[in-house]
Amino acid sequence: MRILAEQKQEAYEHAIDSLARYKFMMFGYYSAIWVYLNQIDVRKEPNPFKSLVQAARNIQQKDNGQTNLEVDR
Repeated sequence: MRILAEQKQEAYEHAIDSLARYKFMMFGYYSAIWVYLNQIDVRKEPNPFKSLVQAARNIQQKDNGQTNLEVDR
């Protein structure tokens, strides 16, 4: 059985690859695997997706929660 550090690294790589290829559901799948493995690992690591979450929150704040795009006609 592979050690958790290797499994977390593999999940991270798959997550980033999925995100880079617009495979958002697969990104969620692999990032969730990373989070779960980190929870059960005795050596906890900081979440490598934190900067992505912060970027999304910045966009959300900038948009003030607006999700509709206005189209010039």
